[in-house]
Amino acid sequence: MVNIAILGFGTVGSGVYEVATKNREVITRKAGMEINIKYVLDLREFPDHEVNKVLTHDINDILNDESVQVVVEVMGGVDVPYKFVKGALEKGKHVVTSNKALVAAKGPELLHIAKEKNVNFLFEASVGGGIPILRSMNRSLTADVILEVMGILNGTTNYILTEMTENGLAFDDVLKTAQELGYAEKDPTADVEGYDACRKIAILSSLAYGKTANFEEILTEGITKITKIDISYAKKCKSVIKLVGVSKNTPEGISAFVAPMLLPKEHPLSNVNGSFNAIFVKGNMVGDVMFYGRGAGSLPTASAVVSDVVAAVRHKHLHVDVDWTTEKMEILSNDHMKVKALVRIAGGEAEQKKALDVFFEGGRGCSIVTIEEAKDEFAVITGIETEKSLAEKIERLSKEMQVRNRIRMEM
Repeated sequence: MVNIAILGFGTVGSGVYEVATKNREVITRKAGMEINIKYVLDLREFPDHEVNKVLTHDINDILNDESVQVVVEVMGGVDVPYKFVKGALEKGKHVVTSNKALVAAKGPELLHIAKEKNVNFLFEASVGGGIPILRSMNRSLTADVILEVMGILNGTTNYILTEMTENGLAFDDVLKTAQELGYAEKDPTADVEGYDACRKIAILSSLAYGKTANFEEILTEGITKITKIDISYAKKCKSVIKLVGVSKNTPEGISAFVAPMLLPKEHPLSNVNGSFNAIFVKGNMVGDVMFYGRGAGSLPTASAVVSDVVAAVRHKHLHVDVDWTTEKMEILSNDHMKVKALVRIAGGEAEQKKALDVFFEGGRGCSIVTIEEAKDEFAVITGIETEKSLAEKIERLSKEMQVRNRIRMEM
């Protein structure tokens, strides 16, 4: 029997308890021994729940108990979880976490401690909920040079954009519904501003290229500026708008960003709807592979957490290396990133000609799009150029006419 402790009994923590309890028989068979939840750490009391029998409010009960071999951290945040996780690793305990903020900020340091102590720091559930993407990248795609990772990495924003597209709803109305359904937090900033997806693409980039990607250096834009008019333009272009994280390994270096993008309907990510996530990986030998599934929620995330617990039990006397060093990854300046965009501009035919002249001499390489829902404006689909060049052109246009929005397009 292996004793484990769960740090946090919120949405994911309670899900871990449920998965480990309900699927005890199959988990025991696959782990090779019974997994027993000896402690659950939380500040609250749960008098009406059976978890109260193993509840503790003191982390030292767990850290100082040599019989606890695996610690599951599902608290969220960075500072306190970092202190607890580091303490557990230094005590020679395996650690499993779903905490993408912790992994993005402290991942390489915690992996280093785990290696020194001959234990494992596992974090499959930190990206993509129940989708087995990290283990696949670290085990199954090791023969390839990863050229690109692109994904819909946040279930909340994907749900919002799906509802706006399929039902013609406004952003604020869908966000309110998402909060009522439990898809969005009371403070949805991390989701709708793209910060959650940014941390996930940083983790994926680090695993893909073996160095540490600093999430603070990754260009990040959310979906709060997306309107019903933007959705109409997307439909006119036979595309859909998705919030995507993209990381590319180019001859010039690594580029990465998170932003809303127009994806053509034939793109493999365009039909990923609702709260589902999908991650598209391109290798230089295997080509294109895609991982799809529930990207969030108590039980899908808990399933990935418990899978890592099983992996830790199977390798309880063996450290399994992860190709992620502390060496800093150089991420290309946003100025040099290649981009194609749809730029919405107020005006009529005279403004269209001026806009075409600004983007390309005589309008070569770009085109005009109009929609019935917005007769006082038009959109320019640009050619492929650098972010810096596009920004300079939009700034020039803004001096003469109103630029209402700009959305990147799949090139």
